[in-house]
Amino acid sequence: MTTFTVPAREEVSENNQLVFDNLQKALGFVPNLYATIGYSKNGLERFLAYQNAKTSLSNKEKEAVNLIVSQVNGCVYCQSAHLVLGKMNGFSEDQLLDIRKGKSSDTKLNALVQLAADVTENKGKASSDKVDAFFSQGYNNENLVDLILQISDKTAMNYLHNLTQIPVDFPLAPAL
Repeated sequence: MTTFTVPAREEVSENNQLVFDNLQKALGFVPNLYATIGYSKNGLERFLAYQNAKTSLSNKEKEAVNLIVSQVNGCVYCQSAHLVLGKMNGFSEDQLLDIRKGKSSDTKLNALVQLAADVTENKGKASSDKVDAFFSQGYNNENLVDLILQISDKTAMNYLHNLTQIPVDFPLAPAL
């Protein structure tokens, strides 16, 4: 199989070099998976705009979705990154472990996590029980659309890493 390397700043387009510089300023480094998107002349800027667009989901809800989708898709890079980001968004280690296992002690978050896992596992199809549980917790149609968009964001990153297997530059997520 082809071996993929993470492109260095000087190996990407001028536009992506500016994006790399902004990521370096904002995060203190350019995550390897973002750098890998830099192979596409326009992909990194386009993806970051999509990823950072406004949503009806809170940052905590987005992180829960990111983590369960990455778990279902078997992406160790994104599991590792979202364990760090999950802690930054107020989750405890035990809460993050529960989310990776597809559950939460918070009933509203539990409905979100279970629906996200079901949608991911079943390629967009979900059981009516999971959908009904989602809506019974106060979520609405806007939240459902934003959930699907969040799943698509994370699935794209999961697929990119699962194919390229570039090095994980976050503390490695322990296997479950």
